[in-house]
Amino acid sequence: MASTYEARQWLARYDAGMPADVEPEFGDALSMFRAAAGEHPDRPLIHYFDRTLSVRDVDRMTDALASGFVDVGLVAGDRVAVYLQNVPQFVLAMIATWKAGGVMVSINPMNKARELEHLLADSGATILVTLESLYEDPGREVVAAGSTQVRTVVTTCETDLLGRGPVPAVLAGAVKRRPEGTVDLMELIARHDGTAPPAATLGPDDVAFLTYTSGTTGPPKGAMNTHRNVVFNSQAYRRWMSLTPDDVVLGVAPLFHITGLIAGVTVCLLTPMPLVLGYRFDPVTALDLIERYRPTFTVGAITVFIALMNDPSASERDFSSLTKVYSGGAPIAPSVVTRFEQLTGAYIHNIYGLTETTSPSHGVPMQARAPVDPTSGALSVGVPIFNTVVRVIDEQGADVAVGEIGEFVTSGPQVVSGYWRKPDETAHALPGGALHTGDVGFMDADGWYYVVDRKKDQINASGYKVWPREVEDVLYEHAAVREAAVIGVPDEYRGETVKAFVSLTPGAQATEAELIAFCKERMAAYKYPRSIEFVAELPKTVTGKILRRELRTAEAAKRTG
Repeated sequence: MASTYEARQWLARYDAGMPADVEPEFGDALSMFRAAAGEHPDRPLIHYFDRTLSVRDVDRMTDALASGFVDVGLVAGDRVAVYLQNVPQFVLAMIATWKAGGVMVSINPMNKARELEHLLADSGATILVTLESLYEDPGREVVAAGSTQVRTVVTTCETDLLGRGPVPAVLAGAVKRRPEGTVDLMELIARHDGTAPPAATLGPDDVAFLTYTSGTTGPPKGAMNTHRNVVFNSQAYRRWMSLTPDDVVLGVAPLFHITGLIAGVTVCLLTPMPLVLGYRFDPVTALDLIERYRPTFTVGAITVFIALMNDPSASERDFSSLTKVYSGGAPIAPSVVTRFEQLTGAYIHNIYGLTETTSPSHGVPMQARAPVDPTSGALSVGVPIFNTVVRVIDEQGADVAVGEIGEFVTSGPQVVSGYWRKPDETAHALPGGALHTGDVGFMDADGWYYVVDRKKDQINASGYKVWPREVEDVLYEHAAVREAAVIGVPDEYRGETVKAFVSLTPGAQATEAELIAFCKERMAAYKYPRSIEFVAELPKTVTGKILRRELRTAEAAKRTG
């Protein structure tokens, strides 16, 4: 039996009570929201601390915002970069971009100037929607440099869509700034209130999002998540997790990330059901929102659930509403799943996917528990979801036998068509439309899949992917650094964390704290190294290439010996 499996085989074998296939109900993601607006206008759609926006509210506001985008020059196919935290304005900007016929570019709010500049320039975004605080640093610097095509900056404040109650602790210090030279988002909506842009024509193969992912051989690439991809996986989430309008989603995954986009935003537009937002993840804030809005479903990195469990008030909190809990993006220790269930009564189901699979390609069915591989102790990432075929192949591209390790190759309606303006990278990663994931694992005799390693050098820190060379490039900017190599090392909280090995220029001096601070100033928080080891020489091939794998082997030996 070859290691190739699809959902219909598993579902039939286990009589899982779900359909074997999911057919698309809509031709584009905007149509999902239009259907909700027509049928359920008064349902709550977004809860943000003490403010609730209904489907009708969001429909009216996004009509106005889309009109504003068109008024400042947006035309069909243009890109709108959204550089925000988990605030309602993110959802408004996304829907308004579609209503104006545009493509949303989601940008991590932790990105610094060099990262932001690359994403804006690569995507060719003409409008940047951002928080006033992020525009002050680093947005203003990047836009002023003139290296991107951004011609309009729309800013908003974290407090713009709060209710009349006290400002939440997580937003303490947020002040309306109104940066010079920008357009205020709320004023843009007010100016165009009651209007709508000409109806946009969107097709299944049009790009809905550009979501950026880092590879191992170059800078971040824009995965082209199409409307077909978004509709399919929104429906897959709804069916796989048995979601209904009576459910409430806790949005702990960052909205810029593909999991936050699909498991948070678009499945809520489809169902429709409310999305609870709290600006950024903070355990106390999340616990308060759980008790206030009684969410039933959430997807988050395992570090989210560890943080919730470790909050001093956790044992006194009411988690009983959370009955559909999923985690993905980083390896999960079975002991953490057990501890969380003992505390809250909720079992954490594993889920697996990539940016290029528009969130899930595998998942543990709601009525099942993931098995643990007795040899490695790894928790299964689940089985392929609807309409999805996953092969496990060897270096020659042939299917391996059940239980043997190989690379996952995924085919299905959620797999992207390619990378933005990168045909060579597309041909390499997606030959014939099948995604070569770079993740290595196996399938057992019952059809369960396990990820045991990664073919690529990427580091997975709390679900965020870190490209080692990017960290190395920053280290090389320091005058004292002669050579640098970066690897991922095990971390109890983050799954993996970043460690750098550095050799210094003869006669130069630098401390570990100094180099870490140097990187911290220049990189997103999840990327900079948490530890640095100084070495006289780094291991190399005869041609001078630094061997990261030898560093990983030596590090593993130190930890086990």
